[in-house]
Amino acid sequence: MHTLVTCMGESLIDFVPLNAASKRVSESGTGEDKSEDQGKMLPGSAVGTDFRMHSGGSILNVAVGLARLGHHVAFAGKIAEDYFGHHLLQTLKTEGVETRFVSTAKALTALAFVAMEDGEPVYSFYGDGTADTLLTVGDIPESLYQETSILHVGSISLLRGTTPSTVLETFERLKEHALLSLDPNIRASMIHDEAAYRALLQHLIALTDVLKLSNVDLAWLMPGASMEEALLHLCGLGPALVIITQGEEGVLARSGSSQTLKISTFPVTVIDTVGAGDTFCAGVLARLADEAILSREKVLSLTEQELLAVINFAAAAAALNCTREGANPPHRSEVEHYLQSGS
Repeated sequence: MHTLVTCMGESLIDFVPLNAASKRVSESGTGEDKSEDQGKMLPGSAVGTDFRMHSGGSILNVAVGLARLGHHVAFAGKIAEDYFGHHLLQTLKTEGVETRFVSTAKALTALAFVAMEDGEPVYSFYGDGTADTLLTVGDIPESLYQETSILHVGSISLLRGTTPSTVLETFERLKEHALLSLDPNIRASMIHDEAAYRALLQHLIALTDVLKLSNVDLAWLMPGASMEEALLHLCGLGPALVIITQGEEGVLARSGSSQTLKISTFPVTVIDTVGAGDTFCAGVLARLADEAILSREKVLSLTEQELLAVINFAAAAAALNCTREGANPPHRSEVEHYLQSGS
């Protein structure tokens, strides 16, 4: 039976201006994809009122990324019974992501719009009471607990409604039964109760086996701490592997009491960094699944060379995502060709 990776959390619709294409050059394989940075365009770009619709949401992006990398993946979340929800569900099915853990609600789909004013990106997010925030423990079928080998969670699904407590309870139940992955993908502007959110993250991190953070996440989570101090502290909280992406500065990774690895990323011409972090997560989980590294103990037993191979694969996938518009993860054949040819 194939290893099942379940991605639990949000799906939403992104709207970007039809003429929002931007081209920025950077040596980055792990470009940041924070909501504050998404859709950046050249200053002075003209923007009309026409938008293009894209299926999005960090958790959906990771699921699609894993499917394109050839893995058996399921999406677990609540999707609206509206036009946009139907579009999201069709996206998952078209990409080969299993939807049997999806539940539906007579609610609206979360929508995110990006536009430009005076050369700066302006965002409007419509997500209060939307379907993705309404996931309950009762929506989770027993088969998810029985079949999931890797569970990935994070992002805005940890912020609103009943979904955060459902994610936490699922994480708790699968502890020691599946490899647990967390990418907080912190959206500071969307946090309304910082104390509660920090408490939730602390609880989740203590349960997590594979923790991925960006340097932006880290600055919010542990302001003033150096990278090395943060890695040591976070490893001490529970995770078997902590990975910090730093855009063009590369990636830091530490497993257990081993030395910190510093890995360079791949130089690419960046078209768009949206979805790069999600694609990186998909790459990490894909490589772990490839090698049947499905427990905390196996993560801790990774050699330096094995861990380097995991990070390089993920960084290559993220670099390729950055060479195209929007969250558009590469297929496995593209990543393997890129790694073999260097281009």
